[in-house]
Amino acid sequence: MKDKVVVITGGATGIGYALAKTFGADGAKIVIAEPREHRMEEACEMLGELGVDARWTVCDVTDLESVEKLAHFTWGQHGRCDVLINNAGIGLREKRLPDTPMEDAHRIMDVNFWGVWRGCRVFGNRMKEQGSPAMIYNTGSENSFFCASTGAAYIASKHAVLGLTEMFRQQVPNYITVGLIIPGWVASELNPQFNEHVMPADDFAAIIYPQIKAGERFVVSHAYNVVRIDERMDALRAAYAKYAPRYEGDEEYDVKVLVGRLKDRGLI
Repeated sequence: MKDKVVVITGGATGIGYALAKTFGADGAKIVIAEPREHRMEEACEMLGELGVDARWTVCDVTDLESVEKLAHFTWGQHGRCDVLINNAGIGLREKRLPDTPMEDAHRIMDVNFWGVWRGCRVFGNRMKEQGSPAMIYNTGSENSFFCASTGAAYIASKHAVLGLTEMFRQQVPNYITVGLIIPGWVASELNPQFNEHVMPADDFAAIIYPQIKAGERFVVSHAYNVVRIDERMDALRAAYAKYAPRYEGDEEYDVKVLVGRLKDRGLI
């Protein structure tokens, strides 16, 4: 990562800051972005004391123009971007789904999902024009695969980030790597009262950093997650075995197979 330019949204605290330290220690030039100027100033000062080239700019990922300004700042400062970590995210104290105020649900989706969408859109286009190897990693969650928490909007937002990431990775040129970071419960400002009980952010960054450098599709950490994932997958496989078992020629209605056939016939 020597002299690579790494942009991290939500980079002043928690997972974002831990990744900024880890990339920076490996020689990367860091740009952190979020709305809180004082937190970014503090983060960049601490990164500077560690010998990291770190700069900051205000960015609200709920605003497309603000994300475009982040890209303009990055290219203006460094002339390029090699890695984008779409990490900005929020969590609110959600009530039962029917009791959750719609403005709260929309706010969570706007930051956690649409914020990632905007980052992929703006930086994806710039990286495509740049034409050199680059990476975009989106911060999902164990909640992208099962319900680890109780907030419906939060869980829905992280499930949505999984789908976005999987589709986006099929749409970019092969010199752009797209992947999903899948944290379990990591110390952050989302639930600071529990931080002494959960995985420290620096430990998490140390686990996932080699995976990012290797260009892995899924970047994982909390080993027990596979038990929860298997619970859902086992229930899904059981449903198929009972009500839609495999049969000879069952690919006849498979979407990808059908699309291929329709393309061959010039229908799409």
